[in-house]
Amino acid sequence: MMTRLETLKTNLHAAFGETLALTETLGEITLEVPAAQWVSTCNRLRTDPALQFETCVDLCGVDYLTWGNGSRPQSDDRVTGRGQRGRYAVVVHLLSIEHNWRLRVRAWTADDDFPMIASLMDCWPSVGWYEREAFDLFGIIFEGHPDLRRILTDYGFIGHPFRKDFPLSGNVEMRYDPEQGRVIYQPVTIDPREITPRVVREDSYGAGR
Repeated sequence: MMTRLETLKTNLHAAFGETLALTETLGEITLEVPAAQWVSTCNRLRTDPALQFETCVDLCGVDYLTWGNGSRPQSDDRVTGRGQRGRYAVVVHLLSIEHNWRLRVRAWTADDDFPMIASLMDCWPSVGWYEREAFDLFGIIFEGHPDLRRILTDYGFIGHPFRKDFPLSGNVEMRYDPEQGRVIYQPVTIDPREITPRVVREDSYGAGR
């Protein structure tokens, strides 16, 4: 008798074919799809009775700029073609209440300078806020989103704070100016300091003790 996870893998292969880019780690399945098939794949995952992922639990962006000390994971030919994957990825975590199983789905954006992928709001309308969050924090554009604007930072914020190359102290700071009677922006006045622990930045730290 197959386990629930084995049944899910069998159903995924039946729906998408044996060339499916599927990995299993720590009892969790990750499906990687090309960005061009992002919407169609997710719609199939939601509507296929053998899969029936009616709930999108979460959507997030990922910046792989410093992954593996700057060596990005290699691509799967079934997903992105030969060579290195892009810098940004979008990940959704899906839940099937009907079948009581979960799935992670990931797609890579094609352009590191202008990361873009189609919105999933027609598939799961609840992802609207998640996509706004990924846009706000990572600068990923969700094509077709009806109201893509910042959701956590204010509208005058500069940059995207979850990008790996965003300065830890930010670009500007905000304060209330009593003379002007309003909130103003000014250059950051925080002095930079070393925040990497010695055990990380010094190879010989703790040796001989």
